[in-house]
Amino acid sequence: MSWLVPLPVVVPLFAAGLALALYRRPRLQRIVSVTALTAVLATSVALLVAVDDGPIAVDIGDWAAPVGIDLVADRLSALMLVISSAVTLSVLVYSLAQGRDDDEESAPVSIYHPTFLVLAAGVANAFLSGDLFNIYVGFEILLAASFVLITLGGTGERIRAGTIYVVVALLSSVLFLVAIAMVYAACGTVNLAQLAIRLPEIDPGVRLVIQVLLLLAFAVKAAVFPLSAWLPDSYPTAPAPVTAVFAGLLTKVGVYAMIRTQTLLFPDGRLDDWLMWAALATMVVGILGAVAQDDIKRLLSFTLVSHIGYMVFGIALSTEAGWTAAIYYVAHHIVVQTALFLVVGLIERVGGSTSLTRLGGLAKLAPGLAILFFVPAMNLAGIPPLSGFLGKLGLLEAGVHVGTSLAYTLVVGGVVTSLLTLYALVKAWNKAFWQPPEAEPPRLRMPLGMVLPAGALVVVGLVLTFAGGPMFAYTHRAAVALAERTPYIDAVLPDGARGEGESAHGSEHGRVTIDLGGGG
Repeated sequence: MSWLVPLPVVVPLFAAGLALALYRRPRLQRIVSVTALTAVLATSVALLVAVDDGPIAVDIGDWAAPVGIDLVADRLSALMLVISSAVTLSVLVYSLAQGRDDDEESAPVSIYHPTFLVLAAGVANAFLSGDLFNIYVGFEILLAASFVLITLGGTGERIRAGTIYVVVALLSSVLFLVAIAMVYAACGTVNLAQLAIRLPEIDPGVRLVIQVLLLLAFAVKAAVFPLSAWLPDSYPTAPAPVTAVFAGLLTKVGVYAMIRTQTLLFPDGRLDDWLMWAALATMVVGILGAVAQDDIKRLLSFTLVSHIGYMVFGIALSTEAGWTAAIYYVAHHIVVQTALFLVVGLIERVGGSTSLTRLGGLAKLAPGLAILFFVPAMNLAGIPPLSGFLGKLGLLEAGVHVGTSLAYTLVVGGVVTSLLTLYALVKAWNKAFWQPPEAEPPRLRMPLGMVLPAGALVVVGLVLTFAGGPMFAYTHRAAVALAERTPYIDAVLPDGARGEGESAHGSEHGRVTIDLGGGG
């Protein structure tokens, strides 16, 4: 199954080149894009099953680790691949239906499809990368593609939002590059598996500086307070499909990088208290911002920031229970947040606006739309027994188990944030669907091709609820492997590549390292 590992990166990149070559054939572009992302989803599901027996590493170009570039699939990265590929495919189908319904002959289709596929490849590359610099490359691919997508249409508002986004992203990229330079100077490698062995041997002060720089770079990507002010101003200006994929995926790549580096490279937990305070501030400030909004896109953007705090809380606990709940919550949030933004795109078509002061009466005009919004909204708020409740309950239980005063403070903050999320979303639902409208909505038609992908993600959110037991079992196995660390190291580094003193420490897991240019 090792040949599957590079496909989530290679297939979208190849399809992007093909789609660009077919810029005069929009129909063929659509076929290529949908086929490529469907193949990526199927590949990701196969990897999810395969890596349950242990991580799989692939040496690119027949250059063995730690010299060459490695792609590594384990339970964490495979789960992220499945969720992200399902989301990108749904968003693509939604956007195609939106374009057909609008009859946008002048729409920049020749740019959209290659860029969207490059974005998908960048996300997969970040999840699978086995070294810090390749993670940086994945981030830069995301930056380039997301800037094009966020400025599609060339309006002044979108250019302004795209400029803010790029400036902030470049700042985090500079921090990341500085951290990578320090890592290489101190350890002589950027390979994650080898760094897991060498970082404990360097000066503790240098190691702490490296950890701080990496966390700052990833915190900007993940929109952790106080580095989150850029997000509510950037995301709402983009078209609904672009906003949906941004909200669902891009911040989670930063969260994934935090999970990977904190568990593999810095398991001592020296900055856990600082991360807990950042998590608390992110939850509280984000949800207070959401409560104050009267535009539904901005409201959801602030809830996005707020719920990043739950994930950081789970990471900062530095326990298997905390990581288990955090991974589950990341998967839940990707699906539910994307579904909500897609439904908001439908609300905008039916009601002609996303302003809660202008919307109203949609429950009577489009009762199906009311249900499509209500279900993921309650899921995000954490109403029992939905997946949002299961994820939050797991995080709160993990916090109580840690038992420190700071952990209890986070537990209280998590409960308050959940209640305020419920208040903000119920207020939005009431204003959009129950209050009488100021004027007759300009459009009532909802294309089936837009409703189905949004509905599919709502259903996936419910599946995460009904399959909560198996999902938590899988994320627990992922958390156990993260805590052990040796399965990942053994998969990447054969004994001969470890160097003097870099031996495995009692690993019971088999090593699977595959070269693309060689045999199995």
